[in-house]
Amino acid sequence: MVSRTTGSRPRARTAGSALLPGDPGPFARALEGLRSVAVRPELVLEEVPAPTRLAPHAVALSGEVVPSYLTEDDDPAATGRFVLLHDPAAPEPWEGEWRVVTYAKAQMEPEVGQDPLAGQAGWSWLTDAMQAGDLEWSAPAGTVTCVTSESFGALSEREPSVELEIRASWTPVLTPGAEGPGLAGHLGAWGDLLCTLAGLPPLPEGVVALSGPRR
Repeated sequence: MVSRTTGSRPRARTAGSALLPGDPGPFARALEGLRSVAVRPELVLEEVPAPTRLAPHAVALSGEVVPSYLTEDDDPAATGRFVLLHDPAAPEPWEGEWRVVTYAKAQMEPEVGQDPLAGQAGWSWLTDAMQAGDLEWSAPAGTVTCVTSESFGALSEREPSVELEIRASWTPVLTPGAEGPGLAGHLGAWGDLLCTLAGLPPLPEGVVALSGPRR
């Protein structure tokens, strides 16, 4: 995973069972796929503690988009979390053995708070990212929340602020034995969603984003 704060690749955290090095199982392949993802230098991915009660196996990543990624003190323009769950029992609501659970949020321009189509636009950014990666998914679910904050009294000089938050979950449709590349694509699509929320322009066609500098 890419990190601005460490120079070594984080070790995967799994919930529910230990994972031995070289384990050829599907979750091991999934972890290797997530580690292989190349992201834009503005996007920082770091591993965080995974939930322990949702599935036998889980891994969680936090994401931040920092446009001026060479400056350590810059505030992120968008933040979020990506959680991958794996349950060989294939819970019925999932429609499969895998489930991705995510959220992404960012401060938006004030006029977004007055747009009745802001929710639809936010959801379309996710679906567009999935379609751009030619990814298959099932049982998608989610919400898009747009919150406008206004200050009064002693705080009245503060400008109104608008925050857009997208919470989404879905079941990735994967080829057995090729879970790694498939899930790498889903993580990449979520990273593209974060960058869209942050207002970053898309990369030109044919340009591959490389990992940012490690420190």
